[in-house]
Amino acid sequence: MDPAAKPPPGEKVPPARDLTPYEEVQARIIVVPESSPRHILIGLNDRNPQLHDVYRLNIETGERELILLNDANVADWVADLEGNLRLGVRVTEDGGTEILRVDGTELTPVFTCTVDETCDPIRFHKNGRQLYLSTNQGNRELAELVLLDPETGATELVDRDPEGEVDFSNAIFSRATDELLATSYAGARLRIYPKNATFEKDLAVIRAALPRGDLLFRQPTRDDRLWIVKPILDTDNGPNYLYDRATGKVELLYRPYPNIPIEHMAEMEPVTYTARDGVEIPAYLTLPKGVEPRNLAVVIMPHGGPWARDTWGWNPLAQLLANRGYAVLQPNFRGSTGYGKNFLELGNGQWGTGSMQHDITDGVAWLIEQGIADPSRIAIMGGSYGGYATLAGVTFTPDVYAAGVSIVGPSSIITLLNSIPPYWVPIKKLFHARVGNPEDPADLERLRAQSPLYSAADITAPLMVIQGANDPRVKQSESDQIVAALRDLGRTVEYLVAPDEGHGFANELNDLASYAAMERFLAEHVGGRYQGEMRPEIADKLEAITVDIETVDVGMRE
Repeated sequence: MDPAAKPPPGEKVPPARDLTPYEEVQARIIVVPESSPRHILIGLNDRNPQLHDVYRLNIETGERELILLNDANVADWVADLEGNLRLGVRVTEDGGTEILRVDGTELTPVFTCTVDETCDPIRFHKNGRQLYLSTNQGNRELAELVLLDPETGATELVDRDPEGEVDFSNAIFSRATDELLATSYAGARLRIYPKNATFEKDLAVIRAALPRGDLLFRQPTRDDRLWIVKPILDTDNGPNYLYDRATGKVELLYRPYPNIPIEHMAEMEPVTYTARDGVEIPAYLTLPKGVEPRNLAVVIMPHGGPWARDTWGWNPLAQLLANRGYAVLQPNFRGSTGYGKNFLELGNGQWGTGSMQHDITDGVAWLIEQGIADPSRIAIMGGSYGGYATLAGVTFTPDVYAAGVSIVGPSSIITLLNSIPPYWVPIKKLFHARVGNPEDPADLERLRAQSPLYSAADITAPLMVIQGANDPRVKQSESDQIVAALRDLGRTVEYLVAPDEGHGFANELNDLASYAAMERFLAEHVGGRYQGEMRPEIADKLEAITVDIETVDVGMRE
């Protein structure tokens, strides 16, 4: 894209040219080196859909040059600051992770983690020899920032959480010198620790000017003089500020969503509660603004992944729900990342009928004990793994929830694992280790018991299912089969399918239409408020993506 070009009529951005115009191919950017601005390294799986070969791509001409053929099951690639391909990352036979040094066309293992350990490359050191690596390998419980020497495999500690609470989260580097400026850790809130005296002074100046919120530093100018700083806030989607290091001035640059009435937004509170077996579960609670937090309708909103986590800050869906009168709980159930090796391990094999789902259910019990929740008006809603947890919630704990909204959620773990996209095959062993292997008879029996589809008769709460027709991760058949099963059982089920979406919605009209349907559905079955009127184009889109459940034919998709 030429940023100076004039946008076409009716468009807001200049025209762009597709540099990888290949059908049924996933393109990945490996590195955009500043030292070679006309070339980038990319991964393409056009030769083998399971593996990405490495190419140098000329962004002006679209010409590509093969750098390395991937015949070693490498799932990811790492380049140094000069744009040279240096490392590969692959999943081992037992689901662990192996970092390999690139020696021409040869790959040499230099660092290995087990399935329950982390070894995530961050970036190369400015010396060009060592790699910044986040890892909890060995006797480390929490992931630390270390320097790895790919030639010897030796590591040296750079930083660990001073509070001993959570895994290493992120690092801030100088663009001018490539030195480490600060580290950060996402506990209940984000904590930043300067590693450079000048940056420490900068941080104090910025914090004095922006006292509220957690600070996110975006990439600076090449000389490090100007930084864009975004305060992470719970009641505002982050105004962006410009910080001038030379003058110490912090000024508002722009607000990404200036029309949001932030005075009406609800605060998000970090909370913890104790699960039935004594494990402490961190979570975030958003309560309706100006309403006494007693006997409220509630939406439980488990995150996707599941190897991810929720953090404090702006969440538009939580804000919408709070505005409609719901308390919103976002639990970081075991199996979530960021809380150490043991907390992640506790989620292995625990989908649906195990502790991962119990942690969500126990969050409901905690809200009821606190007097916040009306036990008869509790819904569950989520996307991806959160969609699965929604289906599991209404299936395995049918007395807990009055309604559920599953967004691109798998209904059968077995069919999910058997339909993994080709480019996920290198990490299929990870799924087998953490979730289960359908080819193992013992695992197959458990996976079937943990799959809502096979216990659909136990679902009594009304369910809304939302799906993208082009989803490569959770196929439409996952939603089709649960909708058809509930239809045939005479249950209340509504179905939205967007033909132009994948794993989650990106189109604005699809988003607005699905939210309009969702809030009406929740209002009908759980009792919150909803906006009945909508613009004609949103109404038309909602009509277009609403599926007549009588037309769902599972057999055509099997």
